Amino acid sequence: MSICRRLLSLILLVAATSLANAADNTSPPQSVPKSSGVGPFAGLVDIGGGRKVYLSCRGKGSPAVILVGGLRASADDWMETVPGKPNVFSAVAAFTRVCAYDRPGTPVSDRPSRSDPVAQPTAAADAVADLHALMAAAGIETPAVLVGHSYGGLVVRLYASTYPDQVSGMVLLDALTEGLRQAETQQEWAIQRELISGDTKDSVRLYPALEQLDVDRSFDQLLAAAPIKQMPLIVLSADQPWGPQVPALIAKGELPADVPKDFGYVTDRAQKEAQTKLAALVLGSKHVTETHSGHEIHKDQPQLVTDSIREVVEAVRGKSPQLAP
Repeated sequence: MSICRRLLSLILLVAATSLANAADNTSPPQSVPKSSGVGPFAGLVDIGGGRKVYLSCRGKGSPAVILVGGLRASADDWMETVPGKPNVFSAVAAFTRVCAYDRPGTPVSDRPSRSDPVAQPTAAADAVADLHALMAAAGIETPAVLVGHSYGGLVVRLYASTYPDQVSGMVLLDALTEGLRQAETQQEWAIQRELISGDTKDSVRLYPALEQLDVDRSFDQLLAAAPIKQMPLIVLSADQPWGPQVPALIAKGELPADVPKDFGYVTDRAQKEAQTKLAALVLGSKHVTETHSGHEIHKDQPQLVTDSIREVVEAVRGKSPQLAP
């Protein structure tokens, strides 16, 4: 599934949520001030400013791995189990400490986010500030390995630029990147931006705190940031083309009727170029293009993602600035 289709699917999911369901979320997790660093943890962490963020951690070991989901994806996105496939959260917990969290406005099934709401739309720098406050308040050991899917990839890259001493390695899963905008014409990007941001009028009416992304501002923030330091990096890119799927998705009403029927091919071309640029961020990075996966690589190929995280963790443990040849 492509970036656009994944985001649109999330929008449709949230649009189906009723106000009654939102109001029914009356039993939030108990607030716990610190993550112990060992053993299971799931609760709300006070990050200051009168706000709490939901965090879930498991396993033990160093470096810690922080999983950062895509737009409107909660911590549970990393814990979804597919028959015959271990989820990434549980698999990583078997060899090191792993944590995932809810950004504000990331629904959990048909319920609102477990984290306190903020004004929307937000941008990547807002997510970076929240993650930094969360890691400090929860006592998560740094430097950590950051894993980002889709919009989460944009967040972890900006985090690594902003706090270089707190990041020891990265894994990017079909990450959203400024290279997508750079690879398209202004007219193409205008369509792409709407698909990424989504027409959320109905969704926001039902759930005003829904996460909304200012994607251009986020890209500009990343372009203004310092380059990331040398570190082990693996880039996993989806290889299932979106181009042939678009006409059927338009016919089903899953995409707006005014989207050009050939726009999937535009996205595929631009995304391929953008992903190649990602792999050039540091020396010795690894770019996996044969993933046999759609956009949600952590669900389609959880073992591949787990193995990639383990490879980066082992490189960090060996104090290597890049992956082994």
